[in-house]
Amino acid sequence: MIVGGIIFFIGLLMPLLHFGKLPGDILIKKGNATFYFPVVTCIVISIVLSLLFHFIGRFR
Repeated sequence: MIVGGIIFFIGLLMPLLHFGKLPGDILIKKGNATFYFPVVTCIVISIVLSLLFHFIGRFR
């Protein structure tokens, strides 16, 4: 439940932080269709979570 609460809180902060619009993210607009794939955002989140879990595992 704690992890769910943290994810919910981060989801509420995302529009305020503008975290999902980093340079390198793919945005394609054609007519009335839009395709958005946050490549760089996914890489940054992956690195941060990997470091976080590494440090948590180190202190266990």
